[in-house]
Formats: sequence, C-alpha cells, structure tokens
Amino acid sequence: MSRRKIIQKEKEKADLRIANQEKILQTSIAVQETERKRIAQDLHDAISSKLNVVSLTTNVLLSDNQINEKQKNTLEQILDITSTTLESSRQIAHDLLPPILDKFGLKAALEELFEDFSKNTTIEIAHNIEELKLSETNQLHLFRIAQELINNSIRHGMANKIEVNLLSKNKGFKFNYSDNGGGFNVSKVNKNAGIGLQNIKSRVKILDADLNIDSVINQGSRFVIQSINEA
Repeated sequence: MSRRKIIQKEKEKADLRIANQEKILQTSIAVQETERKRIAQDLHDAISSKLNVVSLTTNVLLSDNQINEKQKNTLEQILDITSTTLESSRQIAHDLLPPILDKFGLKAALEELFEDFSKNTTIEIAHNIEELKLSETNQLHLFRIAQELINNSIRHGMANKIEVNLLSKNKGFKFNYSDNGGGFNVSKVNKNAGIGLQNIKSRVKILDADLNIDSVINQGSRFVIQSINEA
C-alpha cells in the first residue's frame, strides 16, 4: 500500500508539472499574439504613415522644375528606398496579423496564405476549405497551425506538394494536412518536440481538439486535428 501511494504521489506530481508547463506555453502563445497585434498596429500607424509622408513630400519636391539633375536623382533614390521600405513594413504587418482574417474569416485567410506560398515558392498546395463557425481567437489558432505546418514542410521536410482539407463537422471541424516531404520519427519528435510542434500542440489543446501525427521517413507526413466538442 505504501509503495502504491508513493507511485500515485509521483504520478500526481508529474501530471501537475506537465499541466503547469502546458499552462505556461498557452500563456506564452496568448502574449505572443497580443505582441504581434501591437507590432502590426505600430507598423501601420507609426512607421507606414510616416513613410507615406516622406513619399508624398519627395514627390512634391520632384515636381519642382528648378531642381537640377543631381538633386532629382537623389530624390528618386529616396523615393525608391521609401517605397521599398513601405512595402516591406506592410508585408511584415500582414504576416504578423493578416487583415483578411479579421475582415473575411478563416477560409479567405487560408486561401490567401496558400496562394502566397505557391507564388513565392515551388510548393504546390491542393486544398478544400469549408466555412467554420469558430470564434475569432480559434480561427487565428487554426491559421497559425497551418502556417507552422507549411513552414515545417518546406524547411525541414523539403516537400513540394501539400494537401489541406478543413471540413465542418457536426461537432466542430476536422483539419487534415499532408505533405510528400522527408518525414520524421514521430515518437522521437514527440519526446523532444521543438518550439514549432509545441506551439501546435498547445494551440490544439486550446481548440479543445485531438491531434494525430503519422509520418514515415522518406514517405511524408500527415497531421489530423479534430475538435472534441462543439465549435
């Protein structure tokens, strides 16, 4: 009985430690999203607005017929640098918090995400995305999961084909993701999960969903996320 009690106590301690770790990670994700939103807003309100003023002022100076050729070239360089920096800040703000997600929802945001990856990489993404009735926060979690999975497929799996299906179910949703990348040892990765996979697992838990990972070396990977309760 004494030995059984000791084992039970140790198990309770281990469960509590895991629960605390998960809580810390979930809090970290919430803080991360808040900070992303703040930075995106600052980029839009402070930096982009000031760059627009510089661009407008430069255009006004360029319209002055009294400037010489050297001054004109310098102003054109300033305008070119300003335009490039403005576009970069807009892209960073977009990546931090896609405005399309707030305006048009998860389906439109994911379709834009897939299109961006297809345009800027050699990856082919086949997809079937249905409209889901989820809170804005949960839509953001699913969006971040898709982002992380695609990045992992490209960077680590060296995949060139991805398939994504997000289906509405009676009790929530089912998210299927697969690639033709290099694959990995699931048990090994589960024991020593990187930050990316830890974030995915934490977001899945926040979504009150189950995560199933199936991967074989040189045979690609498959992730299935299915909500447990009503969305």
